[in-house]
Amino acid sequence: MGMNDPLGDMIARIHNAQMRNKSKVSTPASRLRVSVLDVLKTEGFIRGYAAVEHSNGRKELEIELKYSDGAPVIREISRVSKPGRRVYASVRALPRVNNGLGVAILSTPKGVMADHDARDNNAPSFDMKRRSPSRGAIRGRA
Repeated sequence: MGMNDPLGDMIARIHNAQMRNKSKVSTPASRLRVSVLDVLKTEGFIRGYAAVEHSNGRKELEIELKYSDGAPVIREISRVSKPGRRVYASVRALPRVNNGLGVAILSTPKGVMADHDARDNNAPSFDMKRRSPSRGAIRGRA
């Protein structure tokens, strides 16, 4: 049976693993997940990730979570644009997450990128993955 929201599943796995202070968490592999993990790694929210292939041919991603003084670096992580309710915004209408301390991860025609990169590249329109503190965001200390 297929998954309706694979990105939401990865976010839930990361959140649950951090609540239990796990050092690693695994999730099924996909190109979209790899793109989001690349942004999380670049922004300093995770240590890294590795692709693992099992004997039955199934691929998974092992995500190394990052902690600072025993507390998770990602304080809050959530999905704004969901399969049943897509959220789009222009580059001018993008909200600042936590007054610029958080990161919104966006899917643009130029690829998946952080909100500040989208502003710099002036990418046209966005499918928002994370957003402002009131609706959810990726917040943390990098």
